[in-house]
Amino acid sequence: MDMISGEKTQKISTDEDQIHEIVSRGVEDIFILEDLKKKLLSGKRLRIKLGFDPTSPHVHIGRAVVLWKLRAFQDLGHTAVFIVGDFTAQIGDPSDKLEKRPMLSSEKIKENLKTYKEQIGKIIDLSQAEFHYNSTWLSKLGFQEIAELAESFSVQQMSTRRNFKDRFDRGEEVSLREFLYPLMQGYDSVAVEADVELGGFDQLFNVKAGRIIQKHYHKVEQDVLTVQMLEGTDGRKMSSSWGNVISLIDSPSDMYGKVMAIRDELIGKYFLLCTRLSLDEIAHIKNDLAVGKNPRDLKARLAREIVTLYHGTIAAEEAEQNFTNTFKKGELPEDIKEVSVAKLSLLVDVLLKQGLVDSKTDFRRLIKDGAIAEIGNDIVIDDANYCIKSDVALRIGKKRFIQIKIEK
Repeated sequence: MDMISGEKTQKISTDEDQIHEIVSRGVEDIFILEDLKKKLLSGKRLRIKLGFDPTSPHVHIGRAVVLWKLRAFQDLGHTAVFIVGDFTAQIGDPSDKLEKRPMLSSEKIKENLKTYKEQIGKIIDLSQAEFHYNSTWLSKLGFQEIAELAESFSVQQMSTRRNFKDRFDRGEEVSLREFLYPLMQGYDSVAVEADVELGGFDQLFNVKAGRIIQKHYHKVEQDVLTVQMLEGTDGRKMSSSWGNVISLIDSPSDMYGKVMAIRDELIGKYFLLCTRLSLDEIAHIKNDLAVGKNPRDLKARLAREIVTLYHGTIAAEEAEQNFTNTFKKGELPEDIKEVSVAKLSLLVDVLLKQGLVDSKTDFRRLIKDGAIAEIGNDIVIDDANYCIKSDVALRIGKKRFIQIKIEK
């Protein structure tokens, strides 16, 4: 366990306007609302739990939605309790998954964790938070205790979960280990003595499981708050496995370009969930959209706000200028990545090494979609075995660029 526990000297705020925004902005469901409000108005310091499994090395702005909710509780003076699911990541969370999630190796999890704390620290004040790894307690559970916990749930309960039911209906396999996941997430709530647990809406079953496990141990049951889910750049749920994410550690130019690529109908939702603008200002923006204001201009405002949030004002201004030069004036990006490679190197190997595609499957998909092209002549690359024969500048998708030169 790595635990940061700064001195909790901040006075608990019971400001009703702040509390109202916490329990309403971007919120999908609260269980139990009146109980949570009562606790927040009592002046008692609450322990607010949030956990992420490190299934990817990058935290994206979809996950940041609930991180900002944790920060809002922290700003009221409550204790932020962040859990890295280094143990549960090996089990695999089945929530909202269309197929069985593969088990991750401990080596892959360690690799994914390298900058996790740094990324979380972009939003949470780590000096006033607790930071735990759930392998600390879950790795010590024995069969007897797991069996006792499992008695709190039925196969019927698990089987009626929407994602499980859909897979059953399709005749697809559901692993027994997937049934165990909610038990483990629920046990986390016992281990850290959570008063409130936060999660995405797809986590509702898991976070409610925490109440059941706490009751099993004769603890006070936590309240539960889930936030709305954020769609990715392609309109589907934002997910690292789909490659439609905007990561907290994306460069300012990449982040700006990705925001500019979202669908117009998502502009209002992104302002609500991904910026710190007031609800009144967001209402004005939604009205501008409704009366026909150019979505591109509003999206540029959105991109500036998001890049400023994670990289600062100057970086946002530079990213905007870079985007304008690249897409309106037809120039190469100022921060285009330049690499030197041996003649006849395979393009897929070059892009994988530079982190511009996630996998060979991702590369083939881009080729199939006509999404890789030479800059300057707009020649689309349609050969998955394309070799580098001369110096070339390439655009990969809408937001990634590379200048490739042949080694002399």
